[in-house]
Amino acid sequence: MAAESRTAKSLKNSAVALGFYFVNLVLQFFSRKIFLDHLGAEVLGLNTTATNLLQFLNLAELGIGTAIACTLYKPLFDRDTAAINEIVSLQGWMYRRIAWVVIAGAAVLMCFFPWIFRKMPLPLWYAYASFGALLVSALLSYFVNYKQIVLSADQKEYKIQYSYKASMLVKTLCQIVAIKYLDNGYVWWLALEVGFAVVASVALNAVIRRTYPYLRTDLSAGKTLSRKYPDVITKIKQLFFHKIGGFALMQTSPIIIYAYASLTLVALYGNYMLIILGVSSLMGAVFNSMNAGVGNLVAEGNKERIMSVFEELFSVRFLLSCTVCFGVYMLTPAFITLWIGPEYVLDNLTLGLMVVTLYISLARSTVDAYINAYGLFSDIWAPVVEASINIGMSVLLGWFFGLHGILAGVLLSLLIVVFCWKPYFLFRRGLKEKLRTYVSMYAKHGLLVSAVLVVMYLIHGLLPFDPTAGIGSWLIYGIVVIGIFFSLLFAALYIAIEGMRGFFRRFLTLIKH
Repeated sequence: MAAESRTAKSLKNSAVALGFYFVNLVLQFFSRKIFLDHLGAEVLGLNTTATNLLQFLNLAELGIGTAIACTLYKPLFDRDTAAINEIVSLQGWMYRRIAWVVIAGAAVLMCFFPWIFRKMPLPLWYAYASFGALLVSALLSYFVNYKQIVLSADQKEYKIQYSYKASMLVKTLCQIVAIKYLDNGYVWWLALEVGFAVVASVALNAVIRRTYPYLRTDLSAGKTLSRKYPDVITKIKQLFFHKIGGFALMQTSPIIIYAYASLTLVALYGNYMLIILGVSSLMGAVFNSMNAGVGNLVAEGNKERIMSVFEELFSVRFLLSCTVCFGVYMLTPAFITLWIGPEYVLDNLTLGLMVVTLYISLARSTVDAYINAYGLFSDIWAPVVEASINIGMSVLLGWFFGLHGILAGVLLSLLIVVFCWKPYFLFRRGLKEKLRTYVSMYAKHGLLVSAVLVVMYLIHGLLPFDPTAGIGSWLIYGIVVIGIFFSLLFAALYIAIEGMRGFFRRFLTLIKH
């Protein structure tokens, strides 16, 4: 029954996250257009720069939220309210200290604004006001909203969507109206940014109080609690390396591309990355909503159930990841042609390297979810090695092969660390199963998708569609090829893989009830 409850909660979280994702996507599209039309590219660029500066300061968070979440799974499963209060109090105490570090860093950074924004054709107060408004919103997450971690860890993330995210959507609507119809539109934009940050925080904390009336935090006990829960501090120190390594990985790759490629090629690559990042965000909305269920399952400690759910999640995420990546490969060139013209289409090898990288990033989600659930962050060398391989091989291969070499360097780092090491680490330290179980599982899935790809190659030549004939033809073509691929792969996995059959049976049971 507990397993059914976990599945139901995961599906509900995913459905709500998807709904808000698509609504937000549409709103962001219109918001960006209104912003550009009425305020200009300079103000939009300023806003983007201020956001990036704030993201850099938020590195001070050090992964505390992740460490707290995996520590909460067991007390939530056991309904140990005293431990829950203590762990959240410890988080609040640490977040309070981090907040003061962010404030100090922001104060120092703002001293350099006259130099950072010296070429800006806008009054300098625009930079201070923009950064200040975004800073207030960020600080609320440290001072007020940190308790939402309990909702996430308890598989009630949909309540965050309904309260906090809904308030943010209303904020975006109000900002669109203010910019379009009111004088001093950007001043109104800033005021709404701060005002709705406060409103959203009040709404979120009201939901938390109703859901967990027992939740009472005592930040003054933080130092004592840090000694009582040394594992949390250890995990935070370990996560620091993972977070810094990930940040270095994401920030250095674009720089290498800019160094080797022409500006024209950078622009072409950027168009493709918009599509890749959009797909990644979409799949993240689906996959991430299931992770708390994995933590709850691991806390339960039923080893047989843990492995069977791993196989189910691996199969369904493999199905979705392969389908999405196949769709990106088949549809992107025609989409680029219809969107901005055939001269912006990159060669198939570039697209293939990007799609394989996307696949690894999506397919890793099952292993990552279990690693987080077990709190396995001790491999602090892994992100360092991953970043080193990425940078070193991208620079070396980029010198000889240009963009293809840079993308190959990124892919090589993911293959060595993410594709090979992480599963080994999980099966050895967390699941405590033989690695050949995972290798056999992956081999079966790989053979099946290979067979489906061969069939799709034979079928594709018979399809009477020209996806570049117009948006209607492109949509029909996409629905047909993705529909056929998904159906064939699902059928193959259902026939050959018990994990897919198990997930589908539970899904049908939930639908019937």
